[in-house]
Amino acid sequence: MSTWSPSPAAFPRQPQADDAPESVLERVLRYWFAAGLLGVCLVPQLRGSSEWIGWLPLWLVGMPLAAWWALHRFRLPAAAPVLVRRLRQLRPRPQARRRGVRRQGGFGRRAVA
Repeated sequence: MSTWSPSPAAFPRQPQADDAPESVLERVLRYWFAAGLLGVCLVPQLRGSSEWIGWLPLWLVGMPLAAWWALHRFRLPAAAPVLVRRLRQLRPRPQARRRGVRRQGGFGRRAVA
């Protein structure tokens, strides 16, 4: 009779959804972002800055949005490859160059007085 017993590493627990963030924290960040965005849009005083915490839209909108994105492990939207492809198509081409005309007299012509 064997006395071997499997360790927890041999039989791990049921895999939890790694893609799903913690629901309570996500809910708090979502409400904080929505309330901050609504506040910045409707209350002009919240568009300014405070001596204690600095620029208010950063703390009311930007930081909750960045924390929410970090909670989702900085995933990009599914449409990101299409957007990148379109931006590459819109990128300006190389600048046109002048033809092989040589300038006379150094860097530029001077006006004769």
